[in-house]
Amino acid sequence: MAAFDRHIRDVLEFSESLRRTGRDCKQLVYPEAPDVLRSTLPISVGPGANPGIILRGDTFVELGNPTAGSCSSLLWSDDPSLIRDGRITLLGPDIPESGGASLPFAQVLMLAGERLLPMDHERLQQAHIVGDQIEGYMVRSAAENIWSRVGKNAAQRGFNFEMLGKALLSLVKCDVKGVTAMEILFVTTSKQDVKDLSEVVYSAKEIASEILKETWKERGYDVDCQFDCASCHDEEVCDEIRDVLVTIKREARTSDAAAGSEPSNPIKAELNS
Repeated sequence: MAAFDRHIRDVLEFSESLRRTGRDCKQLVYPEAPDVLRSTLPISVGPGANPGIILRGDTFVELGNPTAGSCSSLLWSDDPSLIRDGRITLLGPDIPESGGASLPFAQVLMLAGERLLPMDHERLQQAHIVGDQIEGYMVRSAAENIWSRVGKNAAQRGFNFEMLGKALLSLVKCDVKGVTAMEILFVTTSKQDVKDLSEVVYSAKEIASEILKETWKERGYDVDCQFDCASCHDEEVCDEIRDVLVTIKREARTSDAAAGSEPSNPIKAELNS
């Protein structure tokens, strides 16, 4: 799968170009297994780890507020050699030194695995939606843009981008089968830098849309969708469609088994009826 290889190379070159111009840069590498990564964190990571909303008064730092600028992208490849597994790169100020600030924020997750296929794309695109899975970290919106908050309690325990990166590495590697390498880039330098990075990855969303469209066609549903599922206003409708298709398949298998016949293709029949 070479669809996003160019974008991955461009993101890494963009990161290196900022570093060469003297931007503050911190790089760490953690190729360990997900459970090892989690064991090193002073916060909980996993479903339900963040029990509630982080209100403004409880916020230590805000990341990617629309007025400050934000960018979020997930890119993947079947060539693990393109990225360095476990590397976390931060360009710009870190969280502990930014108390009370509203920072511009870009986050790019780069995933790789030799067995990853286009049919995995939708599942991979869900990987960066952490919801309530990182204690002390709330994502208010995520898709092409990411707007999040770090709580004061988490900040008191040293919450920084190293911890956020390790949490994301752990969650993605644990939940997404087939991912054997993952690298993360965070940018908090300036609104302009974030905007420039968003332009680097802009065409990737069009490719992602086409992959999703073809994937749904193969499932028997012809959909013209311009967004990834996480940012689409019709996500609930699509979820209902998935539930219906699952039910149709299950009932068809039960019927075929009872009749002793070969499995049919019930989805196309239902959609064409």
